[in-house]
Amino acid sequence: MVAELPTGGVIYGVRLQSEGVYRYVGLTTKSAKVRLRQHVKVARSGRKTPFYDWLRKHDGEDIVADQLDLIEGLAELGKAEIAWIESLRREGHPLLNLSQGGLGPMGIEWTAEMREAARIRSTGRRGVSRFADANPFFGRNHAAEQRAKWSELRRGQNAGPENPNYGKFGVSHPSFGHVMSEQAREKLAEQRRGAGNPNYGRQASDETRAKMSAVRKGRPMPSSRRNAHTRHHTNKGVKKDTCQYCMEELN
Repeated sequence: MVAELPTGGVIYGVRLQSEGVYRYVGLTTKSAKVRLRQHVKVARSGRKTPFYDWLRKHDGEDIVADQLDLIEGLAELGKAEIAWIESLRREGHPLLNLSQGGLGPMGIEWTAEMREAARIRSTGRRGVSRFADANPFFGRNHAAEQRAKWSELRRGQNAGPENPNYGKFGVSHPSFGHVMSEQAREKLAEQRRGAGNPNYGRQASDETRAKMSAVRKGRPMPSSRRNAHTRHHTNKGVKKDTCQYCMEELN
């Protein structure tokens, strides 16, 4: 049996039970109480908006959602929300709505000041990590067509001059002097052991081995003194008086 799509909904207003003024007006195709529970859940997740900040400041038992209007037709539902927000604001209700209402992302025009304020609020904020079955994408895989599309879009983005660290050596490289802790090294090694190694149980074919050998034939290893300096000095934070590149960096 196919569920019927909603053809209308309700306009609701959120307020404190102890006050008569509304702080938020919204629309929903569910009931006002169900929509309020959804709002409270989002607020607890930490989303930053004036309305969700207000929800977190008050006891859930004191917050109520009143049904203000019952509307037939989704288009009319969006128009009714706009009208209710405009009317209540004229009457002096301190609404926390960011937009003028309506279906879709209407009414929110981000100014440069709003964007800068949002950037400052989010700087240094820890993200919410959801693992295993708590992740909404758990057990799913992107289609091969989508993965191929992303691969093509990203091709060459970090190659050569397009790489943000291109041409950076020594102290100018972001990883200069960085040394992983023993705990981090052991954890990384543990993840790569046995079946965790992407090449576990695999072996290059004779054809592939022959190609690899042909490519490397006659090539000195490391491929250059500069390469050896980067691998054995720069990456390890080592300085040697006998290395011309170490001396150049010091000068």
